[in-house]
Formats: sequence, structure tokens, C-alpha cells
Amino acid sequence: MEGREKFASRLGFILVSAGCAVGIGNVWKFPYICGIYGGAAFIVMYLVFLLILGLPILICEFTVGRGSRFGMGKAFETLEPKGTKWHNLKWISILGSFLLMMFYTMVAGWMIYYAYLEITGKMTGLDNSGVANVFSEMLSQPATMSLWAFIAIIISFGICVLGVKNGVEKITKVMMCFLIVLMMALAVHSFILPNASEGIKFYLVPNFKSVAKNGLGTAVFAAMSHAFFTLSIGIGAMEIFGSYLDRKKKITGEAVNIILLDTFVALMAGFIIIPACFSFGVEPDSGPSLLFITLPNLFNNMSGGRIWGAMFFIFMSFAALSTLVAVFENIIAMFMDMNGWSRKKSVAVNFVLITVLSMPAILGFNLLSKFQPLGSGTSVMDLEDFLVSYNLLPLGSLVFVMFCARRNGWGFENFLKEANKGSGVKFPKWIRVYMQYILPLIVTGIYLKGYYDYFIPQGIGVTIGWMCFAVLLLVLIFGIAVFTGRKKIKE
Repeated sequence: MEGREKFASRLGFILVSAGCAVGIGNVWKFPYICGIYGGAAFIVMYLVFLLILGLPILICEFTVGRGSRFGMGKAFETLEPKGTKWHNLKWISILGSFLLMMFYTMVAGWMIYYAYLEITGKMTGLDNSGVANVFSEMLSQPATMSLWAFIAIIISFGICVLGVKNGVEKITKVMMCFLIVLMMALAVHSFILPNASEGIKFYLVPNFKSVAKNGLGTAVFAAMSHAFFTLSIGIGAMEIFGSYLDRKKKITGEAVNIILLDTFVALMAGFIIIPACFSFGVEPDSGPSLLFITLPNLFNNMSGGRIWGAMFFIFMSFAALSTLVAVFENIIAMFMDMNGWSRKKSVAVNFVLITVLSMPAILGFNLLSKFQPLGSGTSVMDLEDFLVSYNLLPLGSLVFVMFCARRNGWGFENFLKEANKGSGVKFPKWIRVYMQYILPLIVTGIYLKGYYDYFIPQGIGVTIGWMCFAVLLLVLIFGIAVFTGRKKIKE
């Protein structure tokens, strides 16, 4: 694939990949779980699991991309030994990318809509119930949500149609630079709010009593899970950028840089949110209520709150759009690689597909609100998120690790050779046993524990039923990856 596009610069690759990893979860989840699981004590556990769990899987994705010079549409076909069936598992990436975009486009639209509300002053002067009503009214109006989701889709596909260098890299670099500057400005502002020191103490000082109260095992699993999910690994969204990467640098060092940038954004989000909540005596929530109810209320009580609110939601819009652009590029490249389409044709077809597929999540909050697929109070978005977060991300990550480590896959020697081309930090050979046996067990444990935690509140019968479903999916994955086409790759 000598004619395949490549990034114009190393910085472009790092910022675009980090833009995919940096998302809404960094802001509406990380500060909250960090606070309840012991502040700095949780951060240390989180960083350890990023190193031993997130990093090797991220390296696998990038290396598969660079080694094959294809997106997930043809990456496994290119690298797998003849007679094996690894290419059947590419559908995890394809389904995962589409399912993620079926609700993430809507949420990106929310961010842009709230940026508009803050810029135009439509949130100014509202009391707590008024702010809550704005969010409720938005959810009840499919036309409003469709319009703003459509705007997010147009912007993101408009960037992708320009190509890797002139669109994805050039514009995402600008968005990420603005995102970082806005974050730093917002964090500095939070530092100087009254009583902000108490929030910083809550966030950063290790609180081992909090760890003990919630249970060490629970805290460890929370750190492990977030380290796993924060990097958007498992559905090929990172692999595609490896396919555009040159061989001047070893993969490990580049992956470390991306993890550091993603962690920086997550930590900075905490510095923005936690001190502000403490300053105004508000409990920091997790999820949509934090972004669309709690924080707008805080901005309304701040001096110059309209400016800070506008800056915050512009920052969140950049975070959401950078993820959309990254996953759209993954989808576009899949169709180009599998069907031989031009970029413009792939963009046109997928623009229509994504627009149509985004509608169920939007309608799930209003016209389809009676459809509650995962129990009382759940929506179509919850189902789509469950399928991606609790199924396709962990299963896809498991496939990447086994493909790179197993002899009937690409093989560890071939993986290591590609990962270590260029200058920089080497991926160690001694980690082979960990990659072959221990890491797959950890990912499997996270996958099954996620199912258990999600369904246990609904009763043991429901939980057992869904756990059986989870095990069947695992058997399918292992069946294709381990027990078919045992022919070893030639060294």
C-alpha cells in the first residue's frame, strides 16, 4: 500500500489519536469516580492499570494498523496465516464503530447545542429548576436533537472528506490545541474560586478511608475498568491511525505519549469540576446530569459565568467532535479498503447511514421512550452504549491481543518486529507470556465483571441469563481465534 496516505507529522498522529481517546467520559465520569474512590489513591491505581492493561492493547492496535497498512476492513486478512479465520472477527470493529456513532453523534449535538445556549445567553438567569427544564425539554424535542446531531455529523464528515493530512490531521490538531488551552484556562479559573482548596484536597489527597469504605476490590476494579475504557481500544478506532503512521518511531513511545495526553485531559477535567462544585456546595455527579444540569447551575452563579459556560461547552464540543472525526475516519477507511471505493463515495454513503442510524437514540428519549430495553428507566442509548462498552470494546481488545500474541495469529515475533521498527522505546520481548495468557484473562475478567455489575441490581435470575449470553459470546470469540486454522505463521 505504498500509495496510502500518511500523517504529515508525528505531532499530528499523537494529537489525532489522543483526540479519539479524549472524550466525554474523561469529563463526566473520571472526576467523580476519582473522588469517591480515594482521590490520589485511585489515581495511582488508575495509572498502574493504564500501564499494564491499556498500553499493551493500544500498542497492539497501532502495530496491526502499521503492519497491514489497512484499516480493520482488511487488516486481519493481510496479516493472518492462510487458512485461519481471524478476518471474521473484523465485524466486532465494524459493528462497534457504527454502534458507538449511533448515540455519540447525538451527544456531540448536545454539546454544540449547549455551547450555543451559553454563547447566546439563553441559560443566563435560570434557577435550578429552569436549568433542569432546559435539558428535559431538549430530550423531549426530536427535531431539536436531530438538528444538532446533524450539525455534528456534517462538521465531522466535512473534515474527513478533505483527507488524512488536509482534513483529519490539520483540523484535529487545531481542535486539540484549543481544547488544551481552554481546559487550562478553565482549571485556573476553578483554582481561584472561594473554597476551591477543599475541592483540590478532596480530588488529590489520598483518602484511604474512602477506599476502605467502598471496598479495596471495588476501587481496584473501578480503576482497572476506567483504564481499559478510556482509550477507546477494541473497535479499530486507534488501529486506523497506525495504518497512516510511518516507521521512523517505535510504537511503544508513541502510545505512551497518547496515554499521557489522555490522562492529562482527565486530570484537568477534575481540576475544572471538583473545585467548582466544592466552591458552590454542589455534589459532583457522574453522567449527563453533571454536564447539563449541575455545571450550568454553577456557571449561572459565577461572576462572568456566561463566558466560562461558553468556554466549557466549546471545549466539550471539541472533545466530542475529535472522537467523531476519528471513528468516522475508521468507518470511511473500512469501506474504502473492503470495496475499493474512493474517499468521497465512502463519505457520501456513510453520511447517509450514520444520519439514519442516529435516529433511534434520539427518538428513544421521546417518541420511543416506552421502549426500555434493559429495564425500567433505560433508553435506546443505554442499549447501544451497553453493546459497545460492555461487549464490543472488551471483546475487540481480546481479539487484538490474541491476534498479536498467538502463533496461529500474526505471531508475537512478527508483532514485535513491527512494533520495534524505528527509534525510541522498545516493546520488551520478555512480556510475551503476559500477552499470551495473563492479559487475555484480565480482559475476560473485566468483561464478565461488567456484566455482573450491570445486571445484579435486576435480580439473580436476570443476571444469570445475561451472564450465560456473555459466556456464549466469549466461546464464539475463542472458537474463531483459537480453535480454527491452527497453521503457524512462518517465522
